[in-house]
Amino acid sequence: MYRDHEPVKRAVRFVTKQRKRRPGSSKDPQAHLDGRFNRLSPDYSVRPSPGEPPLVSDPPLSDPGATLEPMSPKQRYVGSGPYCYANSLAMVLGPHAPDPSAIEVLTGSPFGFEMLEGNTPLFDPLGWEPDTGLDDALARLGWTCERQDGGGPDEAVDRLREASAAAPVLAGPVEMGLLLHQPGSGRAIGADHFVVVTEVTADTVYFHDPHGHPHATLPIPAFTAAWQGDSIGYTDAPFVLRTAFRRERETGLEAAIRATLPDAAAWLAGRPGLAPPGSLGGAEAVERLADLVEQGLESWQRAHLTVFAIRVGARRLADAAYWLGLVGAEAAAETADYQARLVGALQYPMVAGDTTEASKILRELAPTYDLLRERLASYIS
Repeated sequence: MYRDHEPVKRAVRFVTKQRKRRPGSSKDPQAHLDGRFNRLSPDYSVRPSPGEPPLVSDPPLSDPGATLEPMSPKQRYVGSGPYCYANSLAMVLGPHAPDPSAIEVLTGSPFGFEMLEGNTPLFDPLGWEPDTGLDDALARLGWTCERQDGGGPDEAVDRLREASAAAPVLAGPVEMGLLLHQPGSGRAIGADHFVVVTEVTADTVYFHDPHGHPHATLPIPAFTAAWQGDSIGYTDAPFVLRTAFRRERETGLEAAIRATLPDAAAWLAGRPGLAPPGSLGGAEAVERLADLVEQGLESWQRAHLTVFAIRVGARRLADAAYWLGLVGAEAAAETADYQARLVGALQYPMVAGDTTEASKILRELAPTYDLLRERLASYIS
């Protein structure tokens, strides 16, 4: 388990400390859309003619001769990834839930990049937090819930027992390092996580852990130690849970995605007032990371990037590309897909220590955030 490695523990603790303080060519991002392709750009010159279905439309299942296009947003990534809150929300919404990839896009997380206090890289918007993202996704989907927090451990467990007797409960953030059913756990490392509690008996909490542990169990004292979340910087109260999920209006998924485009564009501009002093967003933040890579990253920064940030960043952008294309925002989808390829391509050079290649990729990535914002704005009426 990666959490056994001391550099990762230091990385996660550092990120939490920062969170707590919250109140083509490399010079031409248009190149991948205008026919001047670099080594990572797909051939986007293959486009449908006017009146034809969008390129991202899937071939009919009944067509035995259907063939795949060269790699495009419709060839989706399917696999593991750190999508704990999106997966947990999908579980509590049950048969009414959209795909977790759509939930992740609706949270706004794919639309930006930030360097907290100039040192901690995260592939999410400047000023964004998971708690805010969950509420935004629920609202876009037409759902509400009751959010409860605070009190002591006994009071919190009573609330959790009562709520889970009626329906599954979304609990979190919890401290991942204190979830003792996971190998290598045992001390707080500042890693936030979300789980779905299904039952609380006299001495045991039963829950689904989206990190690969269905029907997990923990003794009540062990669960509450993790659930208290003292090491999670962006929450100001312990024992956070969401329950009583109810749909207030019928909203189609594609309509929800379209409705979030203005928020996505706004997130790409960043919200510095919600970030700690010294934080950077967008192109400036990516250029800052490229500079740090060239100067030599600290061990915690490299561990943070290779264990978590690059993985989740590439997946978020790949999912954004898919859903943007599905709702007809093809130019924005192409840019997000291009970003996903760049971020995914960072993993090997970062692990291998190839700072020249890693910084080159980052400098190609930097100007694409402004381009994505411009392209999203063109779809906003």
